[in-house]
Amino acid sequence: MSAATVRSFPGPGADSGFPTPADSARYARDRGVLTARDVLARAAASGVPAIQPRCGVGGHAEMLRLLRALEIGAAPDILTLTIDSYTRLNRFDQALRAVNTDPAALNGYPLVTHGWRRGRELIESVSVPVEIRHGSPDARALFEVSVAAGATSFEGGGISYNLPYCKDVPLAHSLACWREVDARTAELHRAGLTLDRELFGTLTAVLVPPSISLAVGIIEACLAAAEGVVCLSLSYPQGGNLVQDVAALRAIPLLARRFLPAGVEVYPVLHEFMGVFPAQRAHADQLIFYGALTARLGGAAKLVTKTHQEALGIPDAPANVDGLRLAAVANSPLLDFVTVDEEAVDEELAWLLAEVDALAGPVLGAGDPARAVVAAFADGTLDVPFSASKHARGDVLPCRDASGAIRYAAVGGLPLPPATVRRNRQRLRLPDGEPDMATLVDRISRDIAHFPRLFGEDSR
Repeated sequence: MSAATVRSFPGPGADSGFPTPADSARYARDRGVLTARDVLARAAASGVPAIQPRCGVGGHAEMLRLLRALEIGAAPDILTLTIDSYTRLNRFDQALRAVNTDPAALNGYPLVTHGWRRGRELIESVSVPVEIRHGSPDARALFEVSVAAGATSFEGGGISYNLPYCKDVPLAHSLACWREVDARTAELHRAGLTLDRELFGTLTAVLVPPSISLAVGIIEACLAAAEGVVCLSLSYPQGGNLVQDVAALRAIPLLARRFLPAGVEVYPVLHEFMGVFPAQRAHADQLIFYGALTARLGGAAKLVTKTHQEALGIPDAPANVDGLRLAAVANSPLLDFVTVDEEAVDEELAWLLAEVDALAGPVLGAGDPARAVVAAFADGTLDVPFSASKHARGDVLPCRDASGAIRYAAVGGLPLPPATVRRNRQRLRLPDGEPDMATLVDRISRDIAHFPRLFGEDSR
């Protein structure tokens, strides 16, 4: 996607009945159903993570059936509308053609095309709140329709929904678009509806070092809070090492206290492993359960689940139900005996906080943090590995250490303290000096396929 293809915000003016923010707030209050924020607050208070699937298909009737099947089959705490790629890129004409000809070909639900009234049909068909998940660098039109439809959680941010997905959308543009979304979120709060704004820490989902995920998340959180957003979910992707993942989840509330104004609610969220998934069901199920246990031990308020069909493509409803049910088992009180090495977590947490502070601190201390974000990605002092975007340097090279934890093999231009750099290299057992690039690339390739290799599905 290029910047030239980003349309100007069309606005809801074509529909004279389009709800105002006050209408949408009244609708959400009068439904008598918990909002996403209510569910997150309840989960955080109880210590039992809320559970949410990913799900989205192109046809309206099919989407209705899918939501009902998931609620009846697995009783998730929050449901999802995953949006199709055309809508994510504001290509509404192409989405409309697909809806009229072959909606099954879409990889999600084209909410803007179907419209807010159909969106309300979906949301009224279930008894739990619904979140909108997408991947759009300019989500302004989608946001307006989502809120009008009755969604009470909206994912994304100007960094995390740009750099992993788009080749050439300038960061200044996506940050400006998301600033408008956050300002509208604050307007809704003033009208009586506190929307949950989830930030997508998963990024490229390829060996993302935890400190990069958390730094981007806390920067986006501060930008949102500056516009008046008061409820934020910071998501973190399961990397695969229990100690490192638990430390990362526990870092989120500490970073919130460090960087965000008092009164802003922040909820840690774990996305189950988003990388190369095992193909065999038994192996995939083990990884799903492992992720759910990680969420519980790390104090996540919400877990976004995966399915045993992850390696095969878009999962069907039965596989999604099975994934939700399996993840829920990890919340059983029978598993209260399961603990984590707290001393190791504390050590990892201390190093992690130092890394995030080094990455996010200079940006958040600038007079204009949004402008500082653009400058930092331009000079490489912020970076995202394996980004599709020309607006990220991509100089960071991560690998797994012997325990499976993700470390920096090359930090590019990141301003990490020398002690941190040494620790990362020592954990990776890298020799002094520049690593042999061919050897490093081969190691990275093997590490990307970590779980299939662990289960013997990939013998490389």
